[in-house]
Amino acid sequence: MDSSLLTVVFGALIGLALALTGAGGGILAMPLLMLGLHLTVVQAAPIALLAVGISAALGGAIALRENRLRYRAAGLIGAVGICTAPLGAWIAHRIPTAPMTVIFALVLTYVAIRMIRDARAASPVPPEQKLPCVLDPDQGRLHWTAPCARALMMTGGLSGVLSGALGVGGGFVIVPSLARYTNLDQASVVGTSLGVIALVSAGSVAVAAGAGSMLWPVAVPFALGSLAGMVVGSRLAGRLTVVTLKRSFGAISLVAAAVIVIRIV
Repeated sequence: MDSSLLTVVFGALIGLALALTGAGGGILAMPLLMLGLHLTVVQAAPIALLAVGISAALGGAIALRENRLRYRAAGLIGAVGICTAPLGAWIAHRIPTAPMTVIFALVLTYVAIRMIRDARAASPVPPEQKLPCVLDPDQGRLHWTAPCARALMMTGGLSGVLSGALGVGGGFVIVPSLARYTNLDQASVVGTSLGVIALVSAGSVAVAAGAGSMLWPVAVPFALGSLAGMVVGSRLAGRLTVVTLKRSFGAISLVAAAVIVIRIV
């Protein structure tokens, strides 16, 4: 298969994963770019972020139109993530390629195991009064408190660092955090996560582009493919069960992590 066409296909897979789960786009984009196109972690990171960010922006716009995106929460998480993303990029450029690849493989393995575990047994939802962020039943908006703001800011900080360092949108942090700290339904969790990913990715991509580390011949077709995948995935969302998605995502991630480690040993 022609390399440009292969790049588009890889991008489409990322957009599809992102649309269906609100997470996993960046964490899957990196193995595809590293194994399929033979890029290093530092080379692949900004390309993954560009594709994930553009796709997430489209998905977030769709979610906003359908009233599934909590834009105030997404704005707070995203703002903090944009501030911490340069720290992640700074760390990534000071760690040699091999150790950085191992770190990414470990993060990928952790995400995969957690996905598979969560799919096997759903965790009981805590009572709403114990959650830091709860929807106001009258207004349909999150009731803002200091614990709520703190939980969302911590989520943004971690997702930003991971975004800058590993080229991931941070959805695998944002989605479980929103599920844990809020009483949002799954559709709103996914929609809000997409909004955050778009904001955080934009900040990281700007840093990478300014530093001249973006490989545009690969980034452009990859991003276009991810947009096509997002459009298709948005139409399929809701037709597949969360359990099926988590198991599939977890299995693919485990295989990718193993292959990445084997290649550098």
